[in-house]
Amino acid sequence: MANIIITGASSGVGFEAVLDLTSKKDNKVIALARSADKLRKLHEIAGQLNYDGGTLYPAQFDIVYDDYATLVPFIQSKFDKVDILINNAGALINKPFMETDGKDFAEMLQTNVMGHVNMIQHIVPMMQSGSHIVNISSMGGFQGSMKFRGLSAYSTSKAALAVLTECLAEEFKEKGIKVNCLALGSAQTEMFEAAFPGVEAGTLAFEMGRYIADFAQNGHHYFNGKILPVANTTP
Repeated sequence: MANIIITGASSGVGFEAVLDLTSKKDNKVIALARSADKLRKLHEIAGQLNYDGGTLYPAQFDIVYDDYATLVPFIQSKFDKVDILINNAGALINKPFMETDGKDFAEMLQTNVMGHVNMIQHIVPMMQSGSHIVNISSMGGFQGSMKFRGLSAYSTSKAALAVLTECLAEEFKEKGIKVNCLALGSAQTEMFEAAFPGVEAGTLAFEMGRYIADFAQNGHHYFNGKILPVANTTP
């Protein structure tokens, strides 16, 4: 049995990860996203696929701009503790570097780094030894990987999230909380299509979602402070 929080749950690999996580009867999942309509769709599909599965609590929440003073009591009303936090929410800007202004970089850093910082700082007090934080980064933010035009702000923010993972694994050692980062390669999602129009991804969204769900539940038994590339194609 695991109490799980996942952000960015309304589409792409986050959506698919929720469906996989709720397929297990003993799992309880709080799914956070900005879109209430997409969360309703997620709840409906999860109920149809996993009618005898786990418990899903969808909640509309913006990890950057909404009030954590309302989120924390909501979580505490559902969970006595948090076992797994999957920081999956993210955004992408595809624009040549010389046309990318400070506002664009700030938006990427706010959504892809600071939003997760906010989540982690508010959720860690509810976590115990043996818990697992999974940050979802990108191969674009993986040092030494091939880089692509137009993704400088996005890739920079994802690289920052990867380094944050290494720092937090050290900070939380005494608490027994493991922190890892998955640098995802291509999965057939709206975000991938925005980054690489007309390119077919190497992995289907549900396959990547299943991998994330499995790693979140089991990866901390083998890894801590690791940035793990998850890609079978370039991009």
